[in-house]
Amino acid sequence: MTNRSKIFFSISTLILIVFILPLSAQGEREMAGNAAVTSGGMENNQNQMLKIRGPLPGIDGYKAEAVETAVFAGGCFWGVEAVFEQLQGVLDVESGYSGGEADTAQYYVVGSGTTGHAEAVQIIYDPKQIDYKTLLEVFFTVAHNPTELNFQGPDHGTQYRSAVFYLNQSQKTMTEEFIDKLEMEGTYSDKIVTEVSPLKAFYKAEDYHQDFLRLNPDYPYIVYWDLPKLRDLQMMYPELLAAGE
Repeated sequence: MTNRSKIFFSISTLILIVFILPLSAQGEREMAGNAAVTSGGMENNQNQMLKIRGPLPGIDGYKAEAVETAVFAGGCFWGVEAVFEQLQGVLDVESGYSGGEADTAQYYVVGSGTTGHAEAVQIIYDPKQIDYKTLLEVFFTVAHNPTELNFQGPDHGTQYRSAVFYLNQSQKTMTEEFIDKLEMEGTYSDKIVTEVSPLKAFYKAEDYHQDFLRLNPDYPYIVYWDLPKLRDLQMMYPELLAAGE
């Protein structure tokens, strides 16, 4: 190889690295979204008409015993978080990780699929306004597809599994009964594969993941994969939406 060829090869390699590494760092979900959004013109127009709730009220002014918590995992936490943020009575939602240890609760480590973690959301809600069964219904019918084993849409790996991490026996019983009901009614043609496990811990994800859809509604992955969930939510459960917030 001549010196000129070597120089050209080095420059070409550097250019490839500059373009490829950011894509690899973002992971398969972003690549899938960028590719898919180019053919989603009609859906994009419909998605632009969606009303997305602003910042949630939070738990200030509530006593600890006056609120309850639910933890669900259903694929990429951006969309799951956004679905529950739209509901009246939901006070706070955080994206994070559950199922593994504290020292591996980091986005790029969890992305290896070897940590035991699932991308999850922690929902704090006012039980006087919305109950756990209603949250389950939204989770199983809108937020994700509970028949997809260790993947959701374009995202594959155990970190994208369907899971309910229950905090007490009541939540465990309600979840199992709800799944049995869906199976008996034949809601899905395939078997529900949702993991039902006790919550050991919830680890909040990095700040840039929080409220991702609300802050980045035009992000390609969000437009193609997650805004349609909000459209479905608004069509199926208009009575559950937080109005005027």
